[in-house]
Amino acid sequence: MNAGQPGARTLAPKAAMTTRENPWPLRLLTENIKTYVEKMSTLWVEGQIVEYKPRPGTRMAFFVLRDVQADTSMTVTAFPSVLDRTGPGFEEGARVVIRATPVFWEKRGTLNLRAEEIHLQGLGDLLAQIEMLRRKLSAEGLFAPERKVPLPFAPKVIGLVCGRNAKAKDDVVVNASARWPAIGFEIREVAVQGVHAVREVCAAMTELDGLSHVDVIVVARGGGSVEDLLPFSDETMVRTAATIRKPLVSAIGHEADAPLLDLVADFRASTPTDAARRVVPDLAQETAGLTQAASRMRSAVARVVGRERERLSLVTSRPVMVEPRAIVERHVQVVDGLRGRLSVALSRMLSREQTGLARAIGTLRALSPQATLDRGYALLRTPGGDLIRSTDQIAKGDLLEGVLASGRLVAQVFGFTPATSDTSASEDDPLAN
Repeated sequence: MNAGQPGARTLAPKAAMTTRENPWPLRLLTENIKTYVEKMSTLWVEGQIVEYKPRPGTRMAFFVLRDVQADTSMTVTAFPSVLDRTGPGFEEGARVVIRATPVFWEKRGTLNLRAEEIHLQGLGDLLAQIEMLRRKLSAEGLFAPERKVPLPFAPKVIGLVCGRNAKAKDDVVVNASARWPAIGFEIREVAVQGVHAVREVCAAMTELDGLSHVDVIVVARGGGSVEDLLPFSDETMVRTAATIRKPLVSAIGHEADAPLLDLVADFRASTPTDAARRVVPDLAQETAGLTQAASRMRSAVARVVGRERERLSLVTSRPVMVEPRAIVERHVQVVDGLRGRLSVALSRMLSREQTGLARAIGTLRALSPQATLDRGYALLRTPGGDLIRSTDQIAKGDLLEGVLASGRLVAQVFGFTPATSDTSASEDDPLAN
């Protein structure tokens, strides 16, 4: 209670005069601190920006300024127009000189700076060195995409490099085991910041790379300041990572953090939890996928079988399949018809030929010398076998052979009458030829 009110006590005018029985209300302390801070003059201060997230459209910008040699930091506020006048290059890691006024916030009891001018002093030394190293290693091809090794689909053992009793370890182990219960781990807990981090992380990666049962290696660390993550941009660690033969996953910090280990690793995970999701498949999802695939396969096979069954039914219902002889019946009828026609044609042809043959035989017999002989004529031949056609061929006393219709005889010429014109053989005489 304030003085002047009934029952009010008189507060000590100075902090040194407060007692256990007469303390200050907290509001009085913050009021006095605010009054003291407001008496401070505007000053120039230097430091390195370690936390800054641009938020377009906001009325006030916030960033954290850290001393480059001590672990001392303070929040700084500035109007967007002040940052606009700073120009490009205002980002995490940049060194700046600020003209600022100390401001004490009574309700929160916090002290920060309100910047009126900001002047860039170039990139922070550490980030500048990292940028130079990045360009050097990139030129050597250590970050080339063709060097990347694909992650195995379902590894049996994960080699995990993490901090001692770190949350990153639980993030990887718990999430990976939940997704793929059969997964195993080879865990190496090492220093992930400080002077021993590079040596211990490199040794752990090399050791895990030499274990034949380890399928993939994950290097995991939770978030931290730029300085905390510096070991993962060390040249020795990056070059060691480039020699690892097994698939290497970098899970350092948060999404915005980008140590050089991310660039040389075969896969970069935004967080340790993300690494667990990327390294192993989800058993439930894969099981559901297999179930769906099996269902689709059964449906596809059923459709094919149904379609082929319909086709088979159409084929078997055709008359030719119901009565297989139907396919040859028409041809049998055609053959039978052709056979009948052929038989008739052959009969006619044989009859015709027989008739012709009979006529030829009759003609041949009529023209045959034998027929002439049968009518009573005879043929005379010389002993030499020449047929006698004229008396010029014989002389008195010649012996002649006579050919009769039946048998032969020998005759002797006792005389003959020479042929005259009126007694010449007629053309119809069968013996004239």
